[in-house]
Amino acid sequence: MAALTAVAMVINVLFGPVVGLCLIAAIALALWLVRRDLPKAIAFGLTACSGWVASEVFKLIIARQRPNPGLLFDPLAPETGSNSFPSGHVSFAVALAFAVYFLSRGTRWSKPVAAAGAALAVIVAWSRVYVGVHYPTDVIASFLAASAAVVLLAGLWNRFGPRLLDRLPAALTAPASRR
Repeated sequence: MAALTAVAMVINVLFGPVVGLCLIAAIALALWLVRRDLPKAIAFGLTACSGWVASEVFKLIIARQRPNPGLLFDPLAPETGSNSFPSGHVSFAVALAFAVYFLSRGTRWSKPVAAAGAALAVIVAWSRVYVGVHYPTDVIASFLAASAAVVLLAGLWNRFGPRLLDRLPAALTAPASRR
């Protein structure tokens, strides 16, 4: 049990807003500054953040109370409030998995990345229920909300992204390999 608790608590921090945003920023900056690919950096950042945005919209609409920590046998990360449905941690994990998959698409790594991303999202979902801050329906809804957000964003990106990128100087948007 101690090992499961340790894993769940590490996930609680790694997929939270502070570390999550730092991770997104680090990867997006690496794509832009190292690979010199601003379009991929922007697309990655938007995709990875889309899960959180979706979860926040639903949290405002639904305002579901979190599980009562006083009723739990051993609350590991007691949180209260009306921000339970859906889970932001799981929504971020799902959107991050999509974002990394999109980066790997067309390479030999795409299938392993997709499988690892799906497994990671399931592990994050388990951890949120395990620590007692979400109901199972909260984490299930997170998969749906984040996936819908990514699909919506991908459609918008494919429709409007090229026109927006055409307005940027070519030196910012061309990957180093195409210059």
